[in-house]
Amino acid sequence: MQLGTLMDHLAFEEDAAAALEALGDIVLFSNVQTMGERFEETPGEYVANAARRFAALGSDEEWLGLMAAMERSDDPARAALDRMLRWALKVDAADTPSTPHPGCTCGGGACHDQLG
Repeated sequence: MQLGTLMDHLAFEEDAAAALEALGDIVLFSNVQTMGERFEETPGEYVANAARRFAALGSDEEWLGLMAAMERSDDPARAALDRMLRWALKVDAADTPSTPHPGCTCGGGACHDQLG
């Protein structure tokens, strides 16, 4: 499957959900589900949006990494999807604010680590 065809298929939630399940990576599925819940998205919606965001926001270096992973893989579509999802999870985790500590104004920072 060519990259353009993969991206076209991932635009549809049902196809995106099926592609995620086909990866067979339960940890990745769980991470996608958890992150999707933060954004009120189903796993299929998260996958579809992750692919769109990678296409729009992925750096040249990230695209080069994706192309290299596809070239080395026996299943380029699987390698591409895996790479895009891991990128999206990393970006979304970095953009998610820390949970503040109860009764503290640190915003979830390291203030409690310095108490010991």
